[in-house]
Amino acid sequence: MIAINDLHKSYHMGSNSLHVLKGINFEAKEGEMIAIMGSSGSGKSTFLNILGMLDEADLGSYTLDNVPIRNLNEKVAARYRNEFLGFIFQSFNLITYKSALDNVAMPLYYQGVKRSVRMEKAMHYLEKVGLANWASHLPSELSGGQKQRVAIARALASDPKVLLADEPTGALDTKTSYEVMELIQAINDEGKTILVVTHEDDIAHMCKRIVHLKDGKILDDKVVEQVRAKTPAHV
Repeated sequence: MIAINDLHKSYHMGSNSLHVLKGINFEAKEGEMIAIMGSSGSGKSTFLNILGMLDEADLGSYTLDNVPIRNLNEKVAARYRNEFLGFIFQSFNLITYKSALDNVAMPLYYQGVKRSVRMEKAMHYLEKVGLANWASHLPSELSGGQKQRVAIARALASDPKVLLADEPTGALDTKTSYEVMELIQAINDEGKTILVVTHEDDIAHMCKRIVHLKDGKILDDKVVEQVRAKTPAHV
């Protein structure tokens, strides 16, 4: 599904150069659920931006579902993002003046899906995340956990090949974090490929594989015994 070979990325600031990614080799097969971990400055945000086609590598190759991702103009990159990827963010990134239903339908609008069809699909995904009764509510009327569920429904609406979750539990309390991870695990159980960027060890172990980045390189990459997300009894 994802193949990364000898990926390098540097940022140039005047006469200075910062080498952020230093020869990353990485593969993700269809249906995997992978945690990407690393401290600040490890390169994980840059790596995620390249995976999300928000940035481009200087050297190396990136192939997504057998499509080479290189030399994309913004129009093509936007089309590929909409076609291949679903994004889940720590800050939810919902449109504040639109209802939950309209937020979920947004990727389908950009795909040119007619309104009646996109609203039907959006409602289907709201039902899937348990928020059908909140379809008409604005984000300001939702809890943090509900907002993240809307964001997950939005990420699923266009049926992407891969879900990229950037600190999806970072703004949530422990109980809500585990509820969200339980939902993400259930989506993965259905065969969706998911990459989760997190700095939380317990969240990482709810994935099936953990990749550690340090100083722009992969320090280790190991399959782990997945912990099933359950709300802690003491919370």
